[in-house]
Amino acid sequence: MSSIATPAAGPLVEVKDLTVRFTGRDLDVSVVNGVSFTLERGSSLCILGESGSGKSVTMRALMRLFPPTARLDGTVRVDGIDVLALQENQLRRIRGGLISMIFQEPMTALDPVFTIGQQIAETLVYHEGISYRAANARALQLLELVQVPSAKRRLEAYPHELSGGLRQRGMIALALACKPKLLLADEPTTALDATVQIQILLLLRELQREMGMATIFVTHDLGVACEVADKIAVMYAGKFVESGSVEQVIDNPRHPYTQGLMNSTIHADMRGVALDPIPGAPPDLTDLPPGCPFAPRCAAAREPCLEHMPELVLLPGGQQARCLQYAPGSGFAQAPALKASCAA
Repeated sequence: MSSIATPAAGPLVEVKDLTVRFTGRDLDVSVVNGVSFTLERGSSLCILGESGSGKSVTMRALMRLFPPTARLDGTVRVDGIDVLALQENQLRRIRGGLISMIFQEPMTALDPVFTIGQQIAETLVYHEGISYRAANARALQLLELVQVPSAKRRLEAYPHELSGGLRQRGMIALALACKPKLLLADEPTTALDATVQIQILLLLRELQREMGMATIFVTHDLGVACEVADKIAVMYAGKFVESGSVEQVIDNPRHPYTQGLMNSTIHADMRGVALDPIPGAPPDLTDLPPGCPFAPRCAAAREPCLEHMPELVLLPGGQQARCLQYAPGSGFAQAPALKASCAA
């Protein structure tokens, strides 16, 4: 690991112009199309968007968890390490050590033929070189840390013997075993009921603060974003279309897609109120339009939106939005609305 060690200065995560493309005999699709962001040490970023927008692929790019058919371009640096330049043996050292991941479905992510304790201990032995006896003791401490009841007994349990909530806590313990600097969470509460969801979210937020980790959450749930994030990035068709602090994005969404997500969200005081969903469907990533990919679904779209891909525009307060209505000299305001197109 010493060959790729670097000084701990500057942002923990630096991503610039990241693209991820999958190719095969009958497949050629660009899933991530020029994503750039930074993440400071100890802070939390939540990536929002519909299914298929590229959220999980962006996060997996930080660990290069892809088949050989994937092509990654751009720059991905974590703690100063150029992830895209690493050899496979070097990647194995940072996966679980520098960067860990909580997967969406622990039943498929955990190995069914090993106990929870064995899986945590094996990670510790590999990354830290300690004995199995010491690793088993640490595994017990980790299960207690994530508030698993009867932790000593659960240490000997197989994944199928645990409830969904306990499996997810076991996966969190596994992800935290080597005290990673960056924790990735891919919709970690999707399969859990509401009561367990909030317990897991509060636990993750507390552990992040205690351990000083940076975290990246992927979700389509605005409530999750409000609970765990310092910053929010909204993703559509493989690009970030808006970013800013939680307060900026939630209280004053600037991109029409973000506004649509807000209008589609159910609140406690909405009994009897009709939802205002986003019309249409996400675009086909194998055949993206030349202009703004959200234009066919956007009530504010104009003719220039079909012709020009908007750049991210820096707004007051540091908020960013990828929309022509904020671009100077775009002629957006003078162009006629595309009402017929938006209704399709």
